[in-house]
Amino acid sequence: MIEIRNLTVRYGSTVAVDDVSLDLPADKIYGLLGRNGSGKTSLLSALASYRRPSAGTVRVDGADAFENPAVMRNTCFIRDTLDNSDADKVRRIMCFAEWMRPGWDAGFAAKLLDLFEIDPAKRASSLSRGQRSAVGVVLGLASRAPLTILDETYLGMDAVARSVFYREVLQDYLAHPRTIILSTHLIEEVADLFERVIIIDRGRVLLHQETDELRGRGVTVTGPADAVDAFVAGHPVLGEQSLGGVRAVTLDWRPAPADVSRGEAAGLTFGPVGIQDLFIHLTSPAQRLEATR
Repeated sequence: MIEIRNLTVRYGSTVAVDDVSLDLPADKIYGLLGRNGSGKTSLLSALASYRRPSAGTVRVDGADAFENPAVMRNTCFIRDTLDNSDADKVRRIMCFAEWMRPGWDAGFAAKLLDLFEIDPAKRASSLSRGQRSAVGVVLGLASRAPLTILDETYLGMDAVARSVFYREVLQDYLAHPRTIILSTHLIEEVADLFERVIIIDRGRVLLHQETDELRGRGVTVTGPADAVDAFVAGHPVLGEQSLGGVRAVTLDWRPAPADVSRGEAAGLTFGPVGIQDLFIHLTSPAQRLEATR
């Protein structure tokens, strides 16, 4: 169980994480979504004890996380760059991870290296961008750490490698449940893995919700402009488009069956809003401006 209370991370006068409080129950896959500069990596760094919070606390199973050997031993934080010397061979990187991680599975690591077509005898300096990302994935998954954080580890990986990554994350999580936090910009690709979604923007949490609830949260209403305007009146609008006399409005609202029937009778159609579309609407500059009014 992870408890984050009033967490703030500052860099001089810049506030990267602004008074965030979250409860993250154990053994779930979380998706952490945010635009560039939203504070995702700063939040994860504090969560992984890489950075001391400027204010607030991070507690894992009731214990303060920062500089706590018991907590850090069971936390694996993989960033988009490998934390090792370029002169190290992949084999040496794996051996060091095995020494550091009590739950390390060497057989699983070897399997993943084979799947990603990584030669253990190669030095880190000779790996492509995608191969370095794949090595990071191997370190994260084979650690079997109770808290595993993967911060945009897919960068540079091609579509085939990303597909292998998603499959192995899910299969290994089902076999060995643990808390996995994935930070990503490829929302549509990986959304099916998430059990809960956290959206952060400008250092603040916009939402933390079960994925199934989030999928049904929004709706796009399309039809004659006058009929759409009458139907959506009084409901929070996330976005809108018009073409001729046709209007499409995306709402942060789940209409009841009776509302849908009433709208269809007026010539309206209803479509779901995907997690990526909802994320775009919630973090768009227009939505930010509206929130400040």
